[in-house]
Amino acid sequence: MSEILIGSNPDNPQIVGSYRSEATTEEKAKQLPNPSGYHILCAIPEVEKEYDSGIVKADETLRNEEILTTVLFVVKLGPDCYKDPSKFPSGAWCKEGDFVLVRPNAGSRLVIHGREFRLINDDTVEGVVDDPRGIKRK
Repeated sequence: MSEILIGSNPDNPQIVGSYRSEATTEEKAKQLPNPSGYHILCAIPEVEKEYDSGIVKADETLRNEEILTTVLFVVKLGPDCYKDPSKFPSGAWCKEGDFVLVRPNAGSRLVIHGREFRLINDDTVEGVVDDPRGIKRK
């Protein structure tokens, strides 16, 4: 078990919490942040590790595809998402469980347990897709 230490005195830090690196999937899911306000927590879908030809992609290529992806998976909506009727007269643009289209580099990037997530604004969503496979950034 690794301990998270914090304190203003480096000679006497105080333990404020702990985190087990061998956490279960359920425990990891509970550690996801709850988006506040009009923010949406999105996961980045898995990137295909090979080209259609079967050639394995380089690590840098995989990283670039992940960072610049235009497709995100909606994990959680903040409590104020799509509440403004003047801005969203037709209602919510997406819901939890949708795959949404956004601009590359949209939102704040964060890594949780080795997976990249994004916090985006509710008006960042440009579309919803049923099947994200085959959608690539040009």
